Amino acid sequence: MSSTLQSQKGVTRRGFLAGVSAGSLVLMAKVSSGQDVAVADAAKADVESFNPDLFVSIAPDGTVSILAHRSEMGTGIRTSLPRVVADELEADWDRVKIVQAIGDKRLGDQNTDGSNSIRFFFDRMRVAGATARTMLERAAAQKWGVSAQECSADNHRVVHSGSDRTIEFGQLVSIARTLDVPPADQLKMKSPSKYRYIGKDTPITDMDDILTGKAIYGIDARMDNQLFAVIARPPVVGGTVKSFDATRAKKIPGVVDVVEIPKFTGAPVFQPLGGVAVCATSTWAAWQGRDALEIEWDEGSNASYDTDEFAKTLAESANKPGKTVRNHGDAPQRIADSSKVHKADYSVPHLSHAPMETPCAVADVKTEGDKVVACTVTAATQNPQAVQQAVGPAMGIKNEDVIVNVTLLGTGFGRKSKPDYCVEAAMLSRKMGRPVHVTWTREDDIHHDYFHTISHVHLEAAVDDAGMPTAWLGRAAYPTIGSTFNPLANEPAAFEVEMGLSDCPYDIPNLRVEVGQAQAHTRIGWLRSVAHIQQNFAVSSFADELASHAGRDPYEYLIELLGDDREIDLKATGLSNRGASAKDYPYDIGRLKAVTHRVAEMADWKRGKTLPKGRGLGIACCRAFLGYTGHVVEVEISKDGKLRIPKIWVCLDAGLIVSPDRVRAQVEGAAIMATTQARFGKISFKNGRVVQSNYDDYSMVTMSNAPREIIIDVVDSKAAPAGVGETTVPSLAPALCNAIFAATGKRIRDLPLSDHDLSWA
Repeated sequence: MSSTLQSQKGVTRRGFLAGVSAGSLVLMAKVSSGQDVAVADAAKADVESFNPDLFVSIAPDGTVSILAHRSEMGTGIRTSLPRVVADELEADWDRVKIVQAIGDKRLGDQNTDGSNSIRFFFDRMRVAGATARTMLERAAAQKWGVSAQECSADNHRVVHSGSDRTIEFGQLVSIARTLDVPPADQLKMKSPSKYRYIGKDTPITDMDDILTGKAIYGIDARMDNQLFAVIARPPVVGGTVKSFDATRAKKIPGVVDVVEIPKFTGAPVFQPLGGVAVCATSTWAAWQGRDALEIEWDEGSNASYDTDEFAKTLAESANKPGKTVRNHGDAPQRIADSSKVHKADYSVPHLSHAPMETPCAVADVKTEGDKVVACTVTAATQNPQAVQQAVGPAMGIKNEDVIVNVTLLGTGFGRKSKPDYCVEAAMLSRKMGRPVHVTWTREDDIHHDYFHTISHVHLEAAVDDAGMPTAWLGRAAYPTIGSTFNPLANEPAAFEVEMGLSDCPYDIPNLRVEVGQAQAHTRIGWLRSVAHIQQNFAVSSFADELASHAGRDPYEYLIELLGDDREIDLKATGLSNRGASAKDYPYDIGRLKAVTHRVAEMADWKRGKTLPKGRGLGIACCRAFLGYTGHVVEVEISKDGKLRIPKIWVCLDAGLIVSPDRVRAQVEGAAIMATTQARFGKISFKNGRVVQSNYDDYSMVTMSNAPREIIIDVVDSKAAPAGVGETTVPSLAPALCNAIFAATGKRIRDLPLSDHDLSWA
């Protein structure tokens, strides 16, 4: 098996087909629900008529080429999705070539975000593979003059059951190309018991290149005659350049020119922030030139943004009645009438994506006179179609005239689905008349991110004599992601509130969820697990607090709070369920309880009662991105407050698993990332500017303070595949903080932990 990244000079759709051997069998599965499939000669195919979703070709030499239309950033998706095709096709994995797709809306959704890749495309990939296999089997039957029912594919060949004759795939291509495409109802899918690759471990496609330094990331992308650019952006979002002096910058050896970039108009969306760019013959020269610029900024309306002060306004907003987004019974009245009410407030600061590879892209804009006629972008992007949609209008050309080549990504976490940096590269290329590679420094990345929102969640509950809630009220206030697209948006959107708050799984007769208003003063964006970060932290921490008030074991209390095994009525509760059908993805409390029970057993939960002071276990669970997770965290805290995390246990039910080793890796990565955010994650603003600059003051966990052991249990399930990468983030932070309470008696209601004194006597 081999892999190919597209040429950085740009590959058209027709050009891609031209690279496939003449005479190949080519399949294109459309996005339509009927999964229409068309067959054409690759040497003559008019790709423009197909509107493809998936692309498979089989060459006369037997090579199977599979188009990977999603971005590889460490999840293994560039391997996992093609393996589904290869499995259903019965292809020999060693004879499969994976080719990275360019951006093209006809490929369906290419946004590698939201833990959706397997969920969206598992069935479609199977259809593509099954269609090719069926046609090869029928081609063999025609060649041998036998019934197609007597022919079956097996590891890159077709076998005749009546005579044990075999024939290689490549030898059947010329016949298969002439056959009618079987309709979907004639396809016979493989039984899961026959899966060759699905559910089996395998090294990722790019492993060898990554380990030997041959892999091409966005930072490595090159075009002939390119320049390198580093940009001074307004320190306050919405600010503009009042004046600048480039005299010293232009004296730096290697600096070619200094270019002003205009500020975005309207909402930020995916437009550049504006500023002054230094273009040079190397990144280092451009960086030195940028630092030598003398700029006077007009900082605009956000110059007074101070997160310490803003946090107070969020608390005020969350502590008064707001817009109701879910309601059954009469929680406010029940709480008002109760003599036993518990209240708590939780807050989470802004967070940065801080990917190891900062945003970077190279663009080559072609002009005729003053008019742009084409643009090629090579970028570390999670969403090549978003690049087209942003660069096209900025250059005044059609989106489809922007060719987007996708490199490997040195992680993304949602940041690289926002292509402002690609627009910067295109603007500079147009100005300079040659390719320009834009690189963000680490400081640029920390200062100018699409930040995870700052938030405040207020919870209160009336409890009965047994300490169980009879009424529950939740209120949240935080700047919405919608503000990045609409400056008038000033309250959390329904999809955000649904992430851990309005989708509350607890069996409570009276429940109300409300949201308050909050104005954004910076760019707000998606970060891995999104609003689950703050809302699961609050809800799962509050459940633990209620257990403590009731004098109950937290695990036993949590199981009782979840109630009987049941499916929550999504329609009645107004939950969107991430657009998935309730039939395929029910909100199954039984599955949520199961992962909670399993993780408690894994951790030997009962031993937590015998641990000495300074040591403790904490538990939490959640349903996120349609999957189910339970966490138990063990902590050791010295009397002077030094925190150690000996073990984390995680149980995940994400339905059918395609690549178990990649799933385990993502769960491990989620544990590290969530631990980082809980312990150190905090972006602060003073005078409209981000205070933090690099990993020295926006810290990551290191070998010395990371969890010492992460123990993972993945449920063997035949349910529809659900999320993984984001699913296992949200319940770790509350489990960690609940463990700290068990160890020290100190309750953590605002993050990060680095703001707290954990010492105890």
